[in-house]
Amino acid sequence: MEIKDLTKAEEQLMQLLWKLEKAFVKELIAELPEPKPAYNTASTIIRILETKGFIGYEAFGRTHRYYPLISKVDYTRHQAQKLLTDYFENSIQDLFSFFMKEKNMNLKETDEILRIIDNIKD
Repeated sequence: MEIKDLTKAEEQLMQLLWKLEKAFVKELIAELPEPKPAYNTASTIIRILETKGFIGYEAFGRTHRYYPLISKVDYTRHQAQKLLTDYFENSIQDLFSFFMKEKNMNLKETDEILRIIDNIKD
């Protein structure tokens, strides 16, 4: 299944839904920072997420409780691969080098990353 990209507003609601696991639109709005969107705005974004295959719902009369169909891990994997492909020509070395330079990583942080890599290899 192909995972689609999300807009900033869609991703903001998905982050909340991943955190809450199941929620009604009003519960999602309650978790959003001020200024809170109108109910209709949030509801429209939820319908878009449903159309994109990100969420499903349980019907309770005329209201719906929504839940994720795509895990946060799967979406994170998709975004990481997109970052690697679109900006670093599929080179993990270039990606790592970029973050080392941008974050001004110290030797302790670099050693920790190398330790993680060694554990993955084992």
